[in-house]
Amino acid sequence: MNFDFTEEQQLLQDSVGKFLERNYSFETRREIVASRVGYSPLAWEGMASLGLLGVPVPADHGGFGGGGVETMIVMEAMGRHLSVEPYLGTVVMAASCVATVGTQDQRDYLLPLVMDGTMRLACAFGEPGSRYDLAHVETTARQEGGFWIIDGAKSVVMHGAVADLLIVSARTSGATTDREGVSLFFVNPGEDGVNGREYPTYDGMRAAEITFDNVQVSADSLIGVADHGLAVVELTVDRAIAALCAEAVGIMTALNAATLDYLKTRQQFGVPIGRFQSLQHRMVDMLMHTEQARSMALLAAVKVDDPDPAERRRAVSAAKELIGRSGRFVAQQAIQLHGGMGMTDELAVGHYVKRLTAIDTQFGDADWHLDRFATAAATPAEPILAKPRSKWKKI
Repeated sequence: MNFDFTEEQQLLQDSVGKFLERNYSFETRREIVASRVGYSPLAWEGMASLGLLGVPVPADHGGFGGGGVETMIVMEAMGRHLSVEPYLGTVVMAASCVATVGTQDQRDYLLPLVMDGTMRLACAFGEPGSRYDLAHVETTARQEGGFWIIDGAKSVVMHGAVADLLIVSARTSGATTDREGVSLFFVNPGEDGVNGREYPTYDGMRAAEITFDNVQVSADSLIGVADHGLAVVELTVDRAIAALCAEAVGIMTALNAATLDYLKTRQQFGVPIGRFQSLQHRMVDMLMHTEQARSMALLAAVKVDDPDPAERRRAVSAAKELIGRSGRFVAQQAIQLHGGMGMTDELAVGHYVKRLTAIDTQFGDADWHLDRFATAAATPAEPILAKPRSKWKKI
């Protein structure tokens, strides 16, 4: 099997790496996090100019037409530079969701705005008490007078406060945990009845708790087919998990480089501590865990668009489980080899470790994905349904 990148993929890797190297230093990131905005409009504009916001967008809509591998390339570079931009929610999740099941009018309107950086999106799937169960949807949507009325609450909506548009999962039929009866809707956060509370997360990101109280949206705000949205949600989240695995690999790579540099410069007994054989062995272990994680991240990237949902779930969960364990090992070793310096706010090491810890729990921790991997083959496949709809007049 050939694991080499194509010429286009290598160009993408070079361009995103050079852009972040020039524009996203650790000090720049600290300023962005301290600003409480949650992202850098300047960096976002630069990503748009490079075409990074159109990586998963089909070529017939002016995008790159990339898949899981191209997303992996971008996210790995963002991991190395600890990017806090809303790329995961807007591009990897929301834009690919619209490109997959959105109507022609929805795609024609939204995708160009996403690619030029003027539209930021966020996916509101998680709910209080749902943990990692995407089918656990208590938020409801009912039809009334040609509109949909949405009531409920969503939790930990990443970059929800800076989103111009939300993609919300709501139950249109069935019981709270039924797999059938989940639908997806566009909701403008400025609509009457939409309220929220924004807060920082410990890894430098920002999230929001959002409530919906009799929020009225048009009939054309429905995404895909009513009652059959769960398969779309699961595909969207699997794409996000594969992207997070790539980001984790980028973080582990950066931790290895920072730790190796520290071992070469920190002296004890008149020599660099990197000369001590026991520390060399620990560095080799860190490298082995990182390379193993890279292989699994590549597997997830290749399989994330597999037409067989069970195969996709198994590959993604296998990668998330292993990368969770490998990331924890690399993070702990990096902290220990840096000594007390590794826990200080001035060094990037602690910030990388915080982000790795957050990735480990986001969309399911290692234990949850180990169980999902074991049961994925027994889960019946669900088609991603879509059908033509009337002209989209309002979001």
